[in-house]
Amino acid sequence: MEDEGFEKKCGLHPVISAIVDLSAGAAGGVACVLSGQPCDTVKVKLQTFPDVYRGAIDCFVRTWKKSGLRGLYQGTGAALLAHAGENAILFTCYGGCQRIVRHTLGMDSLQEMSPLHNALSGSLASVFSSLVLCPTELVKCRLQADNEMRMLGRTSMDPGGSSWSVVRSVLRSEGPLGLLQGLTSTWLREVPGYFFFFGGYEVCRSLLTPREGDQLDVVSLLVSGGVGGAAFWLAVYPIDSVKSRIQVQSVAGRQSGFTSTLLQIVRTEGVPALYRGLTPTVLRAFPSNGALFLAYEWTRRFLGNAASAHITPPD
Repeated sequence: MEDEGFEKKCGLHPVISAIVDLSAGAAGGVACVLSGQPCDTVKVKLQTFPDVYRGAIDCFVRTWKKSGLRGLYQGTGAALLAHAGENAILFTCYGGCQRIVRHTLGMDSLQEMSPLHNALSGSLASVFSSLVLCPTELVKCRLQADNEMRMLGRTSMDPGGSSWSVVRSVLRSEGPLGLLQGLTSTWLREVPGYFFFFGGYEVCRSLLTPREGDQLDVVSLLVSGGVGGAAFWLAVYPIDSVKSRIQVQSVAGRQSGFTSTLLQIVRTEGVPALYRGLTPTVLRAFPSNGALFLAYEWTRRFLGNAASAHITPPD
């Protein structure tokens, strides 16, 4: 994802390039959700209610029997908004953050940047994308865990509520800041997580890039994206478990902060509870993040070529 070379190759103004990145990032986010939402639902349920299910397969089967395909895709609307918005901001800011890192380190071009430099750029970009992700992911997590919260009598949400009904409930009971429950946990997950995400992607991409060109084939894009996604989750999964607890259980009243929640989980349930749902999450990383990068790269190339064919580059 070398933005400078892309702009020069297509003859795009930086503003047009940013719009292309925004659109391509949103397309990537949609592809990621549609290909991985059932596994994400299982992850959130296992993280939030580790004593209710025996494992990922048990959770999947019981959710299917109770609610069918709809139950596995519960919260998809919020997830689409979350990931489309997050990835649109993430990939748009990524190019800008690459330039910041490049200028800070005195490099003349983006081609001089190593996978480590790109990883730092992705980590910096995640600071901004988290502001979009946190509120929408809070809504998604609450919808995904609604059945379990209802079984425990710890929610006042209407059965079968929509994303908008969750937003109204949060605004009514907690105010606008209630939508930012778990923001600290989100930053703690996203900033180091995207270091490994972009680092893993760029390392794998550089190894698979053909010598005669810089465009990867479909399989290489899927593998590179999958490696980046797996690296993300393996690095920060316990943090995500704490975030899910905070965002879901805060529906029953204000939840303790990150450190208090983390210590409570370790003290009462043990360290393994922080890793419940890791297996389906890592398995999901390959198809979902592979689809993310595939959709991003293809959309970016298509829009870039279309824009360059209709827009005269500036002098």
